[in-house]
Amino acid sequence: MTAVMPVATYDHELTLIGQTIQEDEIGNQKPVETRTTILCSVHSVARNEFYSGAAAGLKPELVLTVHAYEYNDEQIVEFEGKRYKVIRAYRTDTEEIELTVERVVGSG
Repeated sequence: MTAVMPVATYDHELTLIGQTIQEDEIGNQKPVETRTTILCSVHSVARNEFYSGAAAGLKPELVLTVHAYEYNDEQIVEFEGKRYKVIRAYRTDTEEIELTVERVVGSG
C-alpha cells in the first residue's frame, strides 16, 4: 500500500526569512533580515522521516508545503510565532516544495 500525501490546502501563513547584505553610511556591510509572508499547507512529519532525522541528530517537527515559485532557498521560517530551521527542501512536482523544519532553540 502506497502512502498518499494529503492535498495541500494553503490555509496557514508562513513567513520566509532571508538575509541581504546592506552597507551603512561608512561602508560597513551588515546582514539584514528580509521577511516574506506566504500561504502554506501543514503536515505531520512521517514516522520514518522523524526517526531517520533523529538518528542524524536532527529533530524534524513539521512539513510545510509551499508554492515553488515563492520559495528562494530561505533557511529560516516563522510559523505560528515560532522560528524553524529548514532541514530539507523537497520539490514534489513543478508547483510545490515540501519544507521539513525543526524548531530553532530559544525562539519562543
